[in-house]
Amino acid sequence: MDSAYAAWAARWRVPMGFVLGIAYLIFAQPQPRLLLVGGSVAACGLAIRAYAAGCLNKNQILATGGPYARTRNPLYLGSLIMGVGFALAGGSWILGLVLVGLFVLIYWPVMRREEAYLCREFGEAYASYARAVPFFLPSLRPRIKGAEGFRWEQYRRNREYQAAAGFVAGVLFLWVKMMLR
Repeated sequence: MDSAYAAWAARWRVPMGFVLGIAYLIFAQPQPRLLLVGGSVAACGLAIRAYAAGCLNKNQILATGGPYARTRNPLYLGSLIMGVGFALAGGSWILGLVLVGLFVLIYWPVMRREEAYLCREFGEAYASYARAVPFFLPSLRPRIKGAEGFRWEQYRRNREYQAAAGFVAGVLFLWVKMMLR
């Protein structure tokens, strides 16, 4: 992966996400069944993110417990699932495809860049972990026995409540938009 592109992707991922979010607000056409199913899928993604954030002590220790024993990138996995859920809830297949494309073009290089950082930071410990645990798609059972468990204090320190607030705001927006149609 070209490091200049990965750096560009890391810098522009949030602004591009906002652009996609604005398009979503304009083009979403929620319907009751889609809102229920898509909201449930998004809630699953939120739960994965919450669990991962509660097990992650960023830049302090290598996270290998909880969801990190199944995938090296549970926060990004949860984000993708949330995004797909919201695309479904909003009834926009085009935005769903754009989301997946944005994920591949932007977040995949960002994950690889973060992996290079973890390799430098944690050396052989990370290399051993990376050999045992899949990069993105999770294994059905834990691949290693990690020490960290979920801690609410860590969840708050990682400010994951912001994702929960965004989820609630997104569902409320879709509900209101659906009621006004």
